[in-house]
Amino acid sequence: MNQAARSDQAPASGETLLELDGIGISFGGLRAVDDLSFRVRRGEIVGLIGPNGAGKTTVFNMITGVYKPTNGHIRWHGEDLTGRPPHSVAKAGIRRTFQTIRLFADMSVLENVIAGEHLQIRQKWWQGLLNTPAQRREEQTLIDRAMEVLRQLNLADVAHENATSLPYGAQRRVEMARTLVAKPELIILDEPAAGLNEFESAGLNDTIRAIRDAGVTVILVEHDMSVVMNVTDSIVVINFGKKIAEGKPEEIRRNPLVIEAYLGQDDDDEDPLMQAVRQEQVTP
Repeated sequence: MNQAARSDQAPASGETLLELDGIGISFGGLRAVDDLSFRVRRGEIVGLIGPNGAGKTTVFNMITGVYKPTNGHIRWHGEDLTGRPPHSVAKAGIRRTFQTIRLFADMSVLENVIAGEHLQIRQKWWQGLLNTPAQRREEQTLIDRAMEVLRQLNLADVAHENATSLPYGAQRRVEMARTLVAKPELIILDEPAAGLNEFESAGLNDTIRAIRDAGVTVILVEHDMSVVMNVTDSIVVINFGKKIAEGKPEEIRRNPLVIEAYLGQDDDDEDPLMQAVRQEQVTP
């Protein structure tokens, strides 16, 4: 089945899109991720959380082909995706953002988003040189699709502005738009609230829900508890590369293993997520 076609369908409850089955990876003598298993179902927003250095981004890098697991399997629609290169994973329907914003500084918002459609381009380089009718039609299709996504994320009015001139929160949405324009089935968000203020974080919640409502399944790593607890359907918690808990947000909030993992760090070292968990325990 065509991958792009799937992403336009309504979420089918219970269908497993992505399965991590006992994956692990070592760097030298360090076991960064160890025997990690969980599933992501169509239409879900899944949070992957844990203390600093728990291995969260490493998990994302294994899913997207940046790292190859040393053991275990990653399955996509039941087919083995383990060890595929990043471009093959992207073509299969999985896209991601990064902790640090990676926009093209000399391009407009619209041009940045169109760049996310490079795997959909069918015309050859020489057709662009000759400006053929087929090339012009495809170019207009790419522009129309990019503008559609910009409207969904409330960015259409800045489409022709330089992308890096926008406020930080808007730049985050541009990066998401560039990821969404390729019509993925699954989008992986790596700390999307990083650098956002309280108002921008609240707006991010609406953006993530809009992505899911458009038929795209979401996995996110995030330290902002106001995002994690408000938008996720389920949460997987890892510590030292191992899964220590999995469940709904209200279950994770009160899980003793999660509390121990987060409250076992010195106050001076704890990240915002740890502070939020600590506050949850003392609030009447």
